[in-house]
Amino acid sequence: MTPAHPLDRPIWTMLTGRQAHLAEGGDRAKRIDRGYGVFGVAADTGAEAQAALAALVPDDGELWIVEGEPWPVPAGAREVKRAVLAQMVADGPPPEPRDGEPPIVALGEGDAAEMAALADHARPGPWGPATHRYGPFFGIRENGRLLAMAGQRILVPGMAEVSGVSTWADCRGRGLARALIGHVMRAMVARGEQPFLHSYADNEGAIGLYESLGFRIRREVHVLVVAK
Repeated sequence: MTPAHPLDRPIWTMLTGRQAHLAEGGDRAKRIDRGYGVFGVAADTGAEAQAALAALVPDDGELWIVEGEPWPVPAGAREVKRAVLAQMVADGPPPEPRDGEPPIVALGEGDAAEMAALADHARPGPWGPATHRYGPFFGIRENGRLLAMAGQRILVPGMAEVSGVSTWADCRGRGLARALIGHVMRAMVARGEQPFLHSYADNEGAIGLYESLGFRIRREVHVLVVAK
């Protein structure tokens, strides 16, 4: 089941390509190291691949399947929820910093606990104990407090995903997310990579922000969450 474009099956492209070192499983189905997240993927919708995918569903958690088309529930698993995402790509140059934007700092292992607390509050998507290790993450601090962050997650040939965009509720409306997304985009473009991201398709506010930063909707993709 070869995708026409690497983003048509983003998790398959991720776990069989640049981030194959994070994959568990075999040729028919894979899931990402549980420390990093909850994504899983099957080679196709055939019975053998679906059975292999079902075997990767954890006993005490969920498996998130992200595909260009709606995916069937593997035999032996149960559907928890479905959702539709807007997959967005940035075609042009990244936005320039605005006057007065706060300083942006690199985040690392020493910031992991604060990053996890912020992710638990803002719910930017699945977050595990090693999610901050996906790649460069950046944050904005004020008086030592981490107010907001953004970084990257999925890597496909020539492209990188902006992810983990999070701001504490009492710090929203200050342009922190905009500043951080722009910073992440510039870092990606400097490495020769095209930024992309995913947003829930009904989140009009977020999509409007992303469009103002140069993203356009490429297509819809479908999320299926399953459990034992």
